[in-house]
Amino acid sequence: MKARKRIGLVAHDARKADLVEWVKYNEGTLARHELCATGTTGRLLQTQCPSLDIARLKSGPLGGDQQLGAMIAEGNLDILIFFTDPMSTQPHDVDVKALVRMSTVYNIVLAMTRATADFVINSSLFGRDDYRRTVPDYDGYILRHANKA
Repeated sequence: MKARKRIGLVAHDARKADLVEWVKYNEGTLARHELCATGTTGRLLQTQCPSLDIARLKSGPLGGDQQLGAMIAEGNLDILIFFTDPMSTQPHDVDVKALVRMSTVYNIVLAMTRATADFVINSSLFGRDDYRRTVPDYDGYILRHANKA
């Protein structure tokens, strides 16, 4: 993982203000990294933090979550900050679950709460380029033979 991290920023509607506040608080640190965000979250961040260069993806329900998942699968995302709302049902819940699953499969940093995001950004590993993230070896799974009944 390089010192300049590739960071995805996402928040459910009820948590967008919290994410904006977190990004503003950490603006100086985040400015040194490559940032992207899903639709509305990205627009809010661009408005509230104009000094940051934030690439905008599609809105989550319109494919933005899946764009982030593809970035993870292709090795183009190091950290995902995803402030979720546990108190509301999400119409695109399956997309959210898939995104969390991709983060786990590829062993990328995933912060779903502000406290976790605070620990991530303040970790001694955050700005270093010598961290070697391991990705599990899935060759056995990929090359498995179907059981014959």
